[in-house]
Amino acid sequence: KPLAGGTILETPFGKIAVPNITPDRETGLGNWTEADFRRAMREGVSPGGKRLYPAMPYPAYARMPDADISALWAYLKTVQPVRQAVEPNLLPFPYNIRALMVGWNWLHPSLAGFAAVPGKSAEWNRGAYLVTGPGHCGACHTAKTFLGADRATALTGASLQGWFAPEITDAKPHGIGSWSIDDIVAYLKSGWNSHAAATGPMVEVVENSTSQMTDADLRAIAVYLKDQPAGAVTRTANALPASDPAMRAGGKLYQDNCVGCHGWDGKGERLIFPPLAGNAVLLQPSAESLTRVVLEGAQAAGTKSAPTAPAMPSFAWKLDDGEVAALLTYIRNSWGNEAAPVSAASVAKIRANLRGR
Repeated sequence: KPLAGGTILETPFGKIAVPNITPDRETGLGNWTEADFRRAMREGVSPGGKRLYPAMPYPAYARMPDADISALWAYLKTVQPVRQAVEPNLLPFPYNIRALMVGWNWLHPSLAGFAAVPGKSAEWNRGAYLVTGPGHCGACHTAKTFLGADRATALTGASLQGWFAPEITDAKPHGIGSWSIDDIVAYLKSGWNSHAAATGPMVEVVENSTSQMTDADLRAIAVYLKDQPAGAVTRTANALPASDPAMRAGGKLYQDNCVGCHGWDGKGERLIFPPLAGNAVLLQPSAESLTRVVLEGAQAAGTKSAPTAPAMPSFAWKLDDGEVAALLTYIRNSWGNEAAPVSAASVAKIRANLRGR
């Protein structure tokens, strides 16, 4: 049920259960005060001094002003209470010791409040606030240190829960450098544009969050993202020649399994089948997301502006690890795409992880 918790977040430190934030008095926030809520949002401390893990992105929420936190609290009080206890976290020692978060917070202090950047437009600053504050985009799209804090290379892509959140800086071809501001707005509003379609966890983000935002806020986000530079590390790859054995094998598999929807030219069909040619999601240094989509299938976002939400079937039953690897290698190196080949071993690892869920 909405906001009643229970979702399991798989982190490098163990499994964390998302709590119930409905106003139920026994299992939710029913006995919290607004001051309790504000402290949890900004400091990561719940009533009684219980420390929260940064899987709850309080380092980002700390940028929210009192007015926004009060508005969020007022909304949560109107939600239907749901009595639903969640499973305990499954964190091995020493990560199960919440008191250690005192040290984590000291090493990684939250940036209290949001300060507008002089010389930037009001629209840019609004976008900066939404991306780095309540939107907490870096929680997925910024790589983490071994302690789980953000690295300095913000928004340059990261692995999370078996997916690879792609780079969303203005980089080409791995980021959104080829996207216009209108492209970004369309993607966040509908889950689609001429370059890509939302998949994996981003589907929930679009359906539950960005598709509900105003056009002005979506444009502000786009303006800010288009001004973010690529990471310091330049990722390069030379396209494999068509004569490469993996490309030949992958081309035959593409013809048999994919061409009917995505086309010989890899351009797909607008709002039905996403393009593969020039799709930045497919060109990331990691092929985790692409591999999962082929193995599990995918369901597009369903929004007011794009309600169809077409689906792609799973091919795990049909293609073995070597075939999946060849197919992905072909897709990542055709129609002008250039990305590292995919190995059968990496596909096997992801398949095994999916079976273990």
